[in-house]
Amino acid sequence: MPHTWKHPAVRRYLAPVLLAALLTACAVPAPVQRDAPVGQQADTAFSAEPAQAVGRAGIPLTPSAALEMPPPDVSESPSSDGPLAAPSVPDKLIDKGMASWYGKRFHGRRTASGERYDMHTFTAAHKTLPFGTKVRVRSMHTGKEVVVRINDRGPYTHKRIIDLSQAAITALGVRHRGVSVVELLRE
Repeated sequence: MPHTWKHPAVRRYLAPVLLAALLTACAVPAPVQRDAPVGQQADTAFSAEPAQAVGRAGIPLTPSAALEMPPPDVSESPSSDGPLAAPSVPDKLIDKGMASWYGKRFHGRRTASGERYDMHTFTAAHKTLPFGTKVRVRSMHTGKEVVVRINDRGPYTHKRIIDLSQAAITALGVRHRGVSVVELLRE
C-alpha cells in the first residue's frame, strides 16, 4: 500500500505533527547583538538557551509582556509635520423611540432594583438593561442630553423604550410633552 498517508486515519494523526513542525520552523530567532564585533557574536543556532523575541526598546516579548506593552505612538505622522486628526467615533446608539416619565405618584416607592424611587435624581426604567447601567438620553426635540442610571423595569406601554425620572425629563426640557422621542446612547 504505497499511499497510506492518504488514508483519513493517518491524516488525523499526521496533521498535528505537521502543524507542530511548521510552528517550530516559524519560531522567531534570538536577536543579534549589535554592539559586539562580528567574530564575537553569540551563535544562537546552537545555543542551549531558547530563542526569545524582543519588542520595542529591547523588552523581551513574552505572551504576558506583549499584553503589557503600550501601543505605538501614532500622534505624529512620519510623512507630515502635524499631528494626525483624531478619528471620529460615532455615538453608540442603543435604541431610539418614545420616552415617558414618572414623578410624584411613585416617589418613595420601591423600584424593581429594590431601592426607593426618588423623582429628584437622574434615574430611569428600562425593560432589559442591567441595573446600574448608565445611559445617555438625547431628546430629539431639544437636542439636550442627560445621563441616567437604570434602577427600575418598564415602561410596559406600547412603543415606549424608557421611563425617565421627573428630574431627567425636566433637564431634557420636554416634561410638558408627557411623551417625547429620544435616543439612548452608551455612556
